[in-house]
Amino acid sequence: MKAMILAAGFGKRMLPLTETTPKPLLQAGGRALLEYHIINLKDAGFTELIVNAAHLGDQIEAFCGDGSRWGLTITVSREGEPLETAGGIVKALPLLGDAPFLVVNGDIWCPFPFHTLRQIVLRENGAHLVLVPNPQHNLDGDFGLDGDRVIATTVKTLTFAGIAVYHPGFFAGLPSLKAPLKPLLDDAIAMGRVSGERYGGAWMDVGTPERLRALDQQIVGQSQ
Repeated sequence: MKAMILAAGFGKRMLPLTETTPKPLLQAGGRALLEYHIINLKDAGFTELIVNAAHLGDQIEAFCGDGSRWGLTITVSREGEPLETAGGIVKALPLLGDAPFLVVNGDIWCPFPFHTLRQIVLRENGAHLVLVPNPQHNLDGDFGLDGDRVIATTVKTLTFAGIAVYHPGFFAGLPSLKAPLKPLLDDAIAMGRVSGERYGGAWMDVGTPERLRALDQQIVGQSQ
């Protein structure tokens, strides 16, 4: 299974930090957010990664290189402008191949056991989402779970963690243009094609300078 790390966004909520540094290269605990994912994926047995890049993409390319310094193969999928989540994945589909693949947001921090997703059996042309309890910044939530099936519900007790496995067919017919992921998910959930799991471990959406500082303090505190 291949894995893709989404690293192409502008990171507007992170300004002014992202004026000169792409958000996935911002550091917490002395390490770039992107590198936490790279190391975690390697430890989980992944050997081929795709990283998309747009805003300050040259820095992403320089940081990743060919992946050899981590003992991996990394290919950077460049976008002229950020294509949003679904558009970026569609553009990278030729690199991802015909088998299901893992996608993780580059602006989250989570020591998720990625090896557990390597054997996920998807519904036809489906997806499998990792969900977390609603954080303070998203108390309204995104979805619910009924067994292993992601459902749309009035009371949304879970938030999409930014970690998922997709079948390439999930994106069938979507042009390689700027496109968000949420409408695709909503349609697939309505058709019963999306499974999911609840993850109760450490997770943070590092979306603001305040959360980045909090994560840095957390990691530094754990290392002392």
